[in-house]
Amino acid sequence: MTGGRVDVLGIHVSVTTMDATVDTFGQWIAAGERHLVCVSDMNALLHARADEQLTKVYNTSGLTLADGMPLVWAGKMAGFPTMERVCGPDLIERVMSEAVERGWSQYFYGGADGVAELLRDNFTAKHPGLKVAGVYSPPYRALTEAEDDEIVDRLNAAAPDIIWVGLGAPKQERWMAEHRARLNAPVLIGVGAAFDFHTGRLDRAPRWMQRSGLEWAFRLAKEPRRLWRRYVLGIPRFGLGILLRRPRPVLSAVPGVSSR
Repeated sequence: MTGGRVDVLGIHVSVTTMDATVDTFGQWIAAGERHLVCVSDMNALLHARADEQLTKVYNTSGLTLADGMPLVWAGKMAGFPTMERVCGPDLIERVMSEAVERGWSQYFYGGADGVAELLRDNFTAKHPGLKVAGVYSPPYRALTEAEDDEIVDRLNAAAPDIIWVGLGAPKQERWMAEHRARLNAPVLIGVGAAFDFHTGRLDRAPRWMQRSGLEWAFRLAKEPRRLWRRYVLGIPRFGLGILLRRPRPVLSAVPGVSSR
């Protein structure tokens, strides 16, 4: 099981490890519980703390995972030395391995045209016996009520154990919060760019950069025009925020989405 939460700038980040996270998914699936899971890096956390509704989504999730090392360091500052980074691309790969053994079925929702299909093909080739209940890439425009209802029906008819949502933050968190009560899958998890990493559309930083908290520098070098504002402005904002509001244990964590 996971070990509580740490308050990082008002966002309650789960104190957990990769093993504990996967075990928690298994418990939810076995019990028929329904939860949403947020996977948060520094940028996503800054977005969430600036929006009251997003803050509520993150703080009442089944899990809010530390995708970036700055959040892990914040947890250690608050007295949680065993807290680990649980990032989207690594988590989805680990769950695919577990899913073959445990019989969990997946649904890939999101990504650009063709990405979800390619993700399915890559994972089923790498993990023989993996159950993929379906894939769907929604249009980027706003959906009509009828289209939204059709998507909910499609996802429920497929009956997956886990729905992986790749819409990017904070869009995917808003979508999950709006749809959690209508979807039957036990685990609803937003993994952002993980779809693109596992289909070769984006390159990942070397492991040493990931472990040292320098993955942002790798991504900035790859996409400077798109990402400069996120990191050049975001890193000082995060650092100053930590100095002014030291991370602390959440004494009475709000429970996640209710089970069925």
